[in-house]
Amino acid sequence: MGLSSADDAAVWSVDAERAIVLTTDFFTPVVDDPYAYGAIAAANSISDVYAMGGKPFLALNIAALPGDLPLEVSREILRGGAEKAREAGCVIAGGHSVRDTEPKYGLAVLGWVNPAQLLRKDALQPGDKLYLSKPLGMGVTTTAHKQGLASPQAIAEAISWMTRLNADASAAALAAGVKAATDITGFGLLGHAWEMAAGSGLGLRFSFSAIPVMEAALPYAKDYRFPGGASDNALFYGPQVRWDPSLEEWQRMLLFDPQTSGGLLMALPPAQAAAFEAEAGARNQPVWAVGEVVPGDSIEVLS
Repeated sequence: MGLSSADDAAVWSVDAERAIVLTTDFFTPVVDDPYAYGAIAAANSISDVYAMGGKPFLALNIAALPGDLPLEVSREILRGGAEKAREAGCVIAGGHSVRDTEPKYGLAVLGWVNPAQLLRKDALQPGDKLYLSKPLGMGVTTTAHKQGLASPQAIAEAISWMTRLNADASAAALAAGVKAATDITGFGLLGHAWEMAAGSGLGLRFSFSAIPVMEAALPYAKDYRFPGGASDNALFYGPQVRWDPSLEEWQRMLLFDPQTSGGLLMALPPAQAAAFEAEAGARNQPVWAVGEVVPGDSIEVLS
């Protein structure tokens, strides 16, 4: 699996039971706390391995840091990434750093996956139920934070979700026999959902009221504190979406809100839903049923 697919990582076959998953990601700070920033960046980088049904085992740091950045700040960024990688069972074996005017940090990550359990974007089937494993609202909340408007409680809620690994969601999906998944990051829920729909030649139907949103993010969404990427996503993916006319503009934009270290969007036949929910519950992993796969070539969002 490589450039011909819109999937979340490259996959290289080793033998009948093993394949290597390879991915990388890095970005500028989304919060002020350097330790939290490092942990969020690591969780986000590792997420693509989980989105493919894999388990991470090895990573390299990617760091671009200002020369005048205090050493203790750089140390905390790397410590946050190292401890989050350790939580994932992943060894950081080194990496590379350069000087830059704005901090950037992330990981290049290797994982193992059984080819028979590979999670793909193009494996949707008509009638599949759609599940999401984290709420939306990270982008609008961190943007409000950059504008000096977000409350400490809102930032704490966003950090708690952004630092949460997608390990349990992925494990529950594999245990229940799920075949289709992706993680929700910079293209927002509808952007990544569209990649799944287009790759599978099918349509999707979401219920807005069923989609989880961080409670703390709602005031910032209503005030339209969205990052610029939300407008880019709406411009690019909006033509593929049909909306319930009762939905307000801020509600629509929430579904284009770029997420940092967002949850997994998973699809599975209704007959597997009970088993999947039980597997998730056994791991204390929240999941929300948010829609279904339908025949067609667009996304419909109901109220």
